[in-house]
Amino acid sequence: MIKAGLDVDLEESYKKIMHLYESHGWENQEVFNDFLTELSGKVNYKYLAAAIVAYRRAREASLMPYPNVSKTLTEIARNGVKIAVISDAPAREAWLRIYYLNLHHSFDLVLTFDDIGVRKPDPKGFKMVLEKLQIKPEEAIMVGDWPERDMVGASQLGMKTVFARYGDTFDTVDSGADWDVDNIYEIVYIIQSINGEQ
Repeated sequence: MIKAGLDVDLEESYKKIMHLYESHGWENQEVFNDFLTELSGKVNYKYLAAAIVAYRRAREASLMPYPNVSKTLTEIARNGVKIAVISDAPAREAWLRIYYLNLHHSFDLVLTFDDIGVRKPDPKGFKMVLEKLQIKPEEAIMVGDWPERDMVGASQLGMKTVFARYGDTFDTVDSGADWDVDNIYEIVYIIQSINGEQ
């Protein structure tokens, strides 16, 4: 937006945008609209377009699966384990990410904010997965990288939890999960252990 001519301080603007994310949710698709409205009382579409294009270019450049994701999903599915996604993102954004990563064929169920209506850690999304896949909480494992959202919501229902330390951006010390993993493929061994295969 600054390159497009918006006269603002870079550091202060960054802080304001981060505050908007924190107060309205990390999947807020209107964050730039909100930021521009706060600045001048209206949305300047020149600056909005500049922000959206820059954001999408940066996101696409950095959007790649963690090591061993495809291998792990294939191995789990081959063993008859159902795989679901619970995303706080709107449906369009969640599915764009899934297709961009070529993982669209990997899941039995994908639930987004548009499907659930509330964000994690609210248990509603976890309950919906259990109901739709017809499994009991004790038969399910939630894998996530945000303890306050992923571990808390799943644990409330009695689901087992795996903290994906490889995706942690908060330097979490105690995840509260049943297992912490540094590589996603460790989930294969966790499932084997639960099923008495090791």
